[in-house]
Amino acid sequence: MAAKVCSDVFLCEGFTAQAQYLLNPSPPEKRNIMKKQAGFTLIELVMVIVILGILAAVALPKFVDLKSDAKQAAVAGVAGALSSASAVNYAARKANAAKGVAITSCGTVANALQGGMPATVVITPAIASSGVPADTSVATCTVQDSTDNTITASYTAIGIL
Repeated sequence: MAAKVCSDVFLCEGFTAQAQYLLNPSPPEKRNIMKKQAGFTLIELVMVIVILGILAAVALPKFVDLKSDAKQAAVAGVAGALSSASAVNYAARKANAAKGVAITSCGTVANALQGGMPATVVITPAIASSGVPADTSVATCTVQDSTDNTITASYTAIGIL
């Protein structure tokens, strides 16, 4: 059987596309042009850096003010703890007078708080000594950040002897 020689890829009959390519490979000049390029161009890299810079400029202000948000959340957490401590103390003392502590002012609610008051939060000095009438009387008291008195939160104190 004689080997088939094909001069034109489109005129070869009876050969698969792969066999036709093997018989008539493209010239070396065309093979070099059709090579796949790997990597990124300088323009693409610069565009990525510019986009990242824009995203950072937009996102940065959101993270700058987290300190004051964290302080506000801490003060609100302590206020919630003081309200809960006051309510639990009232229930315990009402059930058994030997349990719990007497709450007669906004400042004495801190005595009902297990573990004591955190150093970063103080009960507002003007309100700390304000009286809470005993037995089922409710007063609204205020706590503030120890370094920034503009950060405040309110809590409820239930008076009991």
